[in-house]
Amino acid sequence: MKVAFIGLGIMGYPMAGHLKTKGHDVTVYNRTTARAEKWVAQFGGTLAKTPRAAASGEDVVCTCVGNDADLRAVTLGEDGAFTGMRKGAVLVDHTTASARVARELHNFAKGRGLGFVDAPVSGGQAGAENGTLTVMCGGDGDDYARVEPAIKAYARACRLMGPSGAGQLTKMVNQICIAGLVQGLAEGLNFAGRAGLDAEAAVEIISKGAAQSWQMDNRSKTMLHGKFDFGFAVDWMRKDLAICFDEARRNGATLPVAALVDQFYAEIQNMGGGRWDTSSLIARLK
Repeated sequence: MKVAFIGLGIMGYPMAGHLKTKGHDVTVYNRTTARAEKWVAQFGGTLAKTPRAAASGEDVVCTCVGNDADLRAVTLGEDGAFTGMRKGAVLVDHTTASARVARELHNFAKGRGLGFVDAPVSGGQAGAENGTLTVMCGGDGDDYARVEPAIKAYARACRLMGPSGAGQLTKMVNQICIAGLVQGLAEGLNFAGRAGLDAEAAVEIISKGAAQSWQMDNRSKTMLHGKFDFGFAVDWMRKDLAICFDEARRNGATLPVAALVDQFYAEIQNMGGGRWDTSSLIARLK
């Protein structure tokens, strides 16, 4: 397929790379041109000067940027991707953004004869690099069917969750669950150390039982060694949780644990850990 990839950050850079190595014809755009030049030097493909130029004539246009404002900036306007897309093409947005902006862009796309699928991802930097992301999608069934082969280049699991916005809502569920899991793991590890246990041995045995989780399997050792200079940044997690709180105010859900953990992440930011991995919650306990 002819695919444009807009946004070559920590996640987008390897995701676009998987598309190219799986045989797709890939054109890239990044706000910092040097990053796009590096990608082309590594993988081949084509570099575009604007989102509009990247999207021109492509079958699928993927975006992976920072937030709602960034997404609007690369899709709307004279130089935006929608302006360059041909009728029938589909834009797949991998940004973790609001359900509201997903529905807005879906409606805009439909008015121009285009498709739009909100498709936030889970799995972090390692998942992007290894091509094992989980992708939660919202949109129309026919649009999803057209883009699924491209998404599978970097996904272990991909599913249409419902109409426009459903992908973003599912990602909110993901982030709400992670917040509580990481805090629980941080408290358990801290407790083990203060109780005089061999914390790594404790993790090894309890990970065979009901306490097991992805966070325990992948973050417990680095948490015990105070290593946080990798992974999913606290700053981004707080951005995601803010989206969750905004949606919860609309739908009436209560998020007491997520709200408390968000306060703890604010403390991590005050410690200078805004770019630390989310597992750094243990640092405030120590």
